[in-house]
This record gives sequence, structure tokens and C-alpha cells, in this order.
Amino acid sequence: MRISKTFAIADPNDFRNRLSYYAAQFSEFALLDSCRNNVYGKPQFDYLLAAGAHAAITQNAGNAFNLLKQFVDVNRDWCFGFLGYDLKNETEALQSQNKDAIGLHDMVFFVPEIIIAVEGNTVVIHTIADYGLPCDEILRLVLQAEYTPFQTNLAPLQPQIPPERYKQKVSDILHHIAEGNIYELNFCQEFYSNGTLDAIAVFNNLCAVSAAPFAVLFKWENKWLISASPERFLKKSGNKIISQPIKGTIKRSLAADEDNALKLELQNSSKDKAENVMIVDLVRNDLAKIAATGSIAVDELFAIYSFKQVHHMVSTISANLLENIHIVDAIKAAFPMGSMTGAPKVMAMQLIEQYEVTRRGLFSGAFGYITPEQDFDFNVVIRSILYAADAEYVSVQTGGAIVYDSVPEQELAECLLKLSALRQVLFHQQV
Repeated sequence: MRISKTFAIADPNDFRNRLSYYAAQFSEFALLDSCRNNVYGKPQFDYLLAAGAHAAITQNAGNAFNLLKQFVDVNRDWCFGFLGYDLKNETEALQSQNKDAIGLHDMVFFVPEIIIAVEGNTVVIHTIADYGLPCDEILRLVLQAEYTPFQTNLAPLQPQIPPERYKQKVSDILHHIAEGNIYELNFCQEFYSNGTLDAIAVFNNLCAVSAAPFAVLFKWENKWLISASPERFLKKSGNKIISQPIKGTIKRSLAADEDNALKLELQNSSKDKAENVMIVDLVRNDLAKIAATGSIAVDELFAIYSFKQVHHMVSTISANLLENIHIVDAIKAAFPMGSMTGAPKVMAMQLIEQYEVTRRGLFSGAFGYITPEQDFDFNVVIRSILYAADAEYVSVQTGGAIVYDSVPEQELAECLLKLSALRQVLFHQQV
């Protein structure tokens, strides 16, 4: 049971900043921000804070999806949280043996005590019925919230895989493709640093730099996710589900003519189209497990979407959900997402474990929410910073799809391009 109240605010931008300052007092919260980016159409809200854990579930791979089903069914409320990549070990007979310096569970979901959703100049505050403060008082506290930033003090980012070793691993993966073991593999690497990080200041700066439609600032005890994700994993609205995988990336230019030429280059790239169409087929195969017969459609193929730093090639696949399919089973059927694994999917994940040297954890998993009406929306956790404040450890992972005509030097350059905005906000550098 929730109590809700609607308010009008004068300055949504100021309120957005103060909301992040207000969130800082909670040991667990999620701030979801569309960054005023309507590239995928009008979002459900401009930004939203879910704070305080009225109920929560934390699990590692084993029986996590079944326990999440129970959690969703018992609470029948808003649930916010994430599915880490290593839940692959629950969907297939796989293992994760690589090191993990962040130390999050494979799955965390919580029912928030407070939800504050903002659209334009309208604020709606929802609280658990027995929460100690009325909505008016919560609004007053947000409007008065202040924050004293502290100095982010980090050592330079270092790759876990040295550049020459990374290129050799790409060459080894290309041998697997030539031998027919796989067609495509998403190969990632971790860059890491030690030190202290002002997560709230970094997130606010990252939103300004990237304007990503699925941005998330998430805190769970001493662990942080700072994400500027441009990619949607899976959304359900009514009985319709959609997935929007990204495969294909090129930088942008400040010069309009050059920027249009780069966009056209991506649109005509046979390599990027090959990457994209293989993932589209993989997503169609995943959705076939849970979709009504004949309902799977490719609504967009090879569409070019423009973001602040890059152009991306995005395809949109939709389907009607079978009746009596639990929403958690629908999510599980498509997890982990094809854009972050490869084809064939199981073999790709086996080789990912072999060639990557650190555990992905939350990176390339999914963060999102489930509504009381059993709809949901989840992103793909990319373009993200993970920070273990207790260990003073920062992790940034990035990668790309390896296909038959990939060039190791170009794959490394793509990793660094995707890293650029994150490095900029961490070290105040120019992209």
C-alpha cells in the first residue's frame, strides 16, 4: 500500500541535482535518469529516485531467478535492481572462475520506501504507507538538500590486459571464427584504478557529458554503479516485449559535414551490419521461447541512432508474450543479452570466460525496474563505472563484437572510444 501526492516544481534541473544530493543519505538507492534524451521516444519519466529498502533480495547464481519470482509475487510493488552477467551460470551449464574485485552479488532487487518520479514540472512522490514522513515533508527535504563534493583521487586507469596481449587475444578469437566454432563474440576488458571517488559528482557530470537515455546511479551499501547506458535490453508493456540491441559504433564529429559522412559510413558498413544481424537473429531465437506464435517482428533493422559522442547501429525486435509466462521467466529467457555475448550464445560465453581475465559481474548485466502492473524496463549495463568504496577500487569495462573481418587494432581503438567519456568525467579530460 502506497501513499502518493503530486506537486509542481519551478526548476526541474535544479530539482534533479537536489534529488541526487538527497539520495546521498540512503545506504541503498537508484536514481534513473533519461538525461532528456528522447532518441527511443518519450520516456516514462524524465528522472526517478527509488530510495530506502522496504524489502530486498540479494542472491548469487544458483536459484536466483526462482527466488526473484517469489519476491515479485509476494510484494506486487515497484521493484528496482539488477541482474549480473554471471547469472549465465544459472541459465546454462557455465562457470565463472575469473577474479572479481568489486564483490557485488549476482542479483540485487529492492522494494523502495520512497519513489520520486519527475516529468517536466510535475513531481509525484510515492511512499510506503507506514513510512515516517509525509510526502510534503519529503519534498521540503529534497528542495533544501545540499551536498559537499569531495575530491576524486584516483590513480590513472590501467588495463588488466596489456594492449599487445589484447590484440593477440582478438587474433586467437578470430581463429575460432575461422574454424567455425563461433560467428561472433563480444570480447571485453577491464580498466581499473585505486583511490576514492565522489560517485554523485561523477554521475552528474557523466549525465551532462553523455546524455544517455538509460543512465543509472545505484548504491548498495558500499558498492556503486555509475552508468551512462545507451542500450535497452528488454521492455514489457502490456503483453508486448521489445529488445533493442546495439551493434555498430562510430565516433561523432563537431563538423556537420564530417559527422554526416561518419554516420553514412556506419550505415553502409558491411562489418557492422554483419555484427548486428547476427545479434538480431539471436534475440529472435531467445524471444521465440516466450513469444506467441507468429508475433516476433523486426521493427527496425540497422537504424542509426545518434548520441553525444557516437553514432550507434540499433535494431528493434518485438513480440507478444505468451499467456501465463511469468515476467521473470520472460527476462531469464533472453538473459544474458545477445549483444554482450555472441553467436552461438553458449559457445560464445564459454570463450568469453576463457579469454577475458576478470569477472564481468554487474557489467553487461541489466539494471531496471518492475512495476506493480508487472511491466518492466531494463537497460544493458555498459558505459559504466563500478566502484567498491570499501576497497577503494574502480572498474571500467569496455569491449566490442569480434567477427570474421575484425582487425585487432581497430577493436582496441573501439574499446578506447567507448572508454573516452568515462575517462573524461573521472579525470576531467577532454574527449
